[in-house]
Amino acid sequence: MASSLDKSNQKGFGTAPVFFTSISTILGAILFLRFGYAVSNLGLLSAFSMVLVGHLVTIPTAMAISEIATNQKVQGGGVYYIISRSFGITIGGSIGISLYLSQAISTAFYIIAFAEAFRPLFPLLEPYGLHDINLRFITIPCTIGLIALVIYKGADLGIRTLYIVVGILFLSLISFFVGTTEFSENLVKIDWSGHIEGGDNFFKVLAICFPAFTGIAAGVGLSGDLKSPERSIPIGTMLAGIFGMVVYMLVAYKLSISASLEDLASDPLIMTDISVWGPMIPIGLAAAALSSAIGSILVAPRTLQAIAEDEVLPNSSLNQWLGFVKKDSGEPLHASLITSVVTIIFVLIGDIDIVAQIITMFFMVTYGAICLISFLEHFASDPAYRPVFKSKPIISLVGALMCLYLMFKISVTYTFIALVFMALLYQMVRHFTPNKEGLKAIFQGVIFQLSRQFQIFLQKTEKDDVEDHWRPAVVCVSRNTFKRFSAFNLVKWIAHKYGFATYIHLIDGYLSKETNKNAQKDLERLIKISEASDSKVYLDTMISPSMTSVIAQVIQLPSVAGKENNMLMFEFSKNNSDDGLKQLIDNFKLMSVTGNDICVLGSDERNFGYKTEIHIWLTPKDLENANLMILLAFIIIGHPEWNKAKITLLACFPDAELESRREQILNLIKTGRLPISKNNVRLISRADNVDMKTVINSTSQDADLTIIGLRLEAAKKINEQVFYGYDDIGDVLFIHTAKRKDIS
Repeated sequence: MASSLDKSNQKGFGTAPVFFTSISTILGAILFLRFGYAVSNLGLLSAFSMVLVGHLVTIPTAMAISEIATNQKVQGGGVYYIISRSFGITIGGSIGISLYLSQAISTAFYIIAFAEAFRPLFPLLEPYGLHDINLRFITIPCTIGLIALVIYKGADLGIRTLYIVVGILFLSLISFFVGTTEFSENLVKIDWSGHIEGGDNFFKVLAICFPAFTGIAAGVGLSGDLKSPERSIPIGTMLAGIFGMVVYMLVAYKLSISASLEDLASDPLIMTDISVWGPMIPIGLAAAALSSAIGSILVAPRTLQAIAEDEVLPNSSLNQWLGFVKKDSGEPLHASLITSVVTIIFVLIGDIDIVAQIITMFFMVTYGAICLISFLEHFASDPAYRPVFKSKPIISLVGALMCLYLMFKISVTYTFIALVFMALLYQMVRHFTPNKEGLKAIFQGVIFQLSRQFQIFLQKTEKDDVEDHWRPAVVCVSRNTFKRFSAFNLVKWIAHKYGFATYIHLIDGYLSKETNKNAQKDLERLIKISEASDSKVYLDTMISPSMTSVIAQVIQLPSVAGKENNMLMFEFSKNNSDDGLKQLIDNFKLMSVTGNDICVLGSDERNFGYKTEIHIWLTPKDLENANLMILLAFIIIGHPEWNKAKITLLACFPDAELESRREQILNLIKTGRLPISKNNVRLISRADNVDMKTVINSTSQDADLTIIGLRLEAAKKINEQVFYGYDDIGDVLFIHTAKRKDIS
């Protein structure tokens, strides 16, 4: 089967067909039939504003199209090809179907406009008994004849006709600009803001007139038939857009000084009365409408055929059928037949204003997507994105935002319908093309750039911790990830809202191809676990033969926040006396080199119980760790799984010290140095002969998490026994703060 994506089928057209196809569509039906209506309803200045606003959409789109076209080899399918190859088949397919419909409906719009050119002849038929002639008597035969010619002759017919049509079009405009009227001869002062009473508002007029500006992308549809699309598209498209904008400004000015507002509003062909030779205007209208109709009916089938070749549609047989091209000419025969059916349906509607507003919504969605692609490509800074013609990202962003804004201003209802329609199309295309995602790649680039910029910004900010803005940046190391999820859950809670967390699964051994392969598999398992638990933890694996080398590497890792990590976390099982604790203790000195806080989690079979109560223990020899323990407790209960939790600060002192310690703690709370309410504090007396662990075991046996201060000196002296002996309580978090945090 031949393919329009094959270079052998290209016609070898140059830049001129792109320019003429675009300009003949821009200076078409709306210019001749509805611009007098626009000036009369809005006034001259507002008509200028409408042209400028319309081009705030079309010029950025033209620049984006030109840019993307010079970055890659643009083939058959025009705008659809650009979208699909930049955004992926899934996004491109859904927008492409919408684009195809707008192109097919445009054909109907131009045929209806072509029929309007014959209205001046209707009075000549009245003596023969023909009154109130229905335009469908013209539009339907014209549609059938146009379809037959295009299917028979194809693109060659369109291009040959194009030059004749453009010539007639320019003669019509010259006749109009040279012409004078009695109104213009008697005009004393230009009324820049005058408009008819009770006229249509700005956005309704824009909705009706906007299809005129959409012609800027008409030439792109010939991409598969161009010799050098990367050159012809930018030059032809940009020239057509700028030239068309200037002509519309001049036409608006000429209309305002040549006829009264009432005449402009009541006579769709008022340009006939202004022109040097009146019949030249209907002839120009007929020529412009016919050329635009030819352009649309040539482009639309090629878009549909390209969509089918990408197998976007739900049925493989349908894709194959619509992708068929004639071997001798390369014309998309079956796609042309479907386009003909769509065209006839909208020709039967017959109302040019209704069809114009439908086209406007479809084109707004398409143009907004193209501008968004260009902006995201710029922002993602993909090394493969190196266009010869370069737009500015801010221009593309303005185009995308203007599309969305204008859609809502024109009609909220139609906008929601259009967006829902696009969403349904996307779901359909994604369902039938599950392995053709392209959106993911471009957004990965965007996220990468955002992350990079944020990290650079954070690194340039003050490096010394400002204590009243402290937040944890914890890195957790565990070799027992797939045995116990306690440590992973804990860092997940810390990273949920207030902190940053990196979780490293430790693999004992030396780095080799085999261990690296196993590490990749473990990382994939970790990512699945993380996705299932909806965590915001950065995951990684590390292969190392000893705990010392692991710690030496970990303490030098940057945080995912862009700054340095400020907290190290390790985990052991309370029920296993040989779980690597001694190795940890032996490396406490190394851990403290970088000034990180240290957390050691003693995991229990209860796995944090019902997550309703956290106990924090203060002892006479350990007030330095109080603030960090309290802060972490509040950070943990910020997670939804702990939303019913209560924090209790338990201070245990000998009987003789109890009252003085009470005053001390209340004073710390009052001055803001201890960030907890006095209602959450319990003071417990302890006899001199009672071991502290005994008090904790008896008091916190129902707590879901118990937080205890850790003094490195005691850990080194007593060894791992400092972590054991808490058999009657659940999970225990031991905390050592490297620097006291006085946080109000």
